[in-house]
Amino acid sequence: MKVKRVVSEERILLPEVRDILLAVETTRFESGDEMSYELRKSIEHANRFSKTSSEKARALVGDLMKLEKMKEDIAYRIANLMPRTRDELRAIYAKERFNLTTEELDEILEVVMTHF
Repeated sequence: MKVKRVVSEERILLPEVRDILLAVETTRFESGDEMSYELRKSIEHANRFSKTSSEKARALVGDLMKLEKMKEDIAYRIANLMPRTRDELRAIYAKERFNLTTEELDEILEVVMTHF
């Protein structure tokens, strides 16, 4: 399949991907179509690594965007990974040109824990 151009682009969260893939799986099952290897693996991955519902993940991104030093792409990464420790959170911020203080890390973790 050749892609000629990208029509639109938007960020979605892993729990939202899981919901979309489960809808595709249901449609395929009802129509009697066989699922491809890639689709089965994608569903397995989404089920294994989604740690919350899509509504809670979307609310988490909204709350994270209210914090200082928060970029949209980092908020999405945090919502996808749901870090529980400072070290996990530091790994997400490793590529950034600034460091967060312990208080800032704790503030982010508090927001994450309220959405578990």
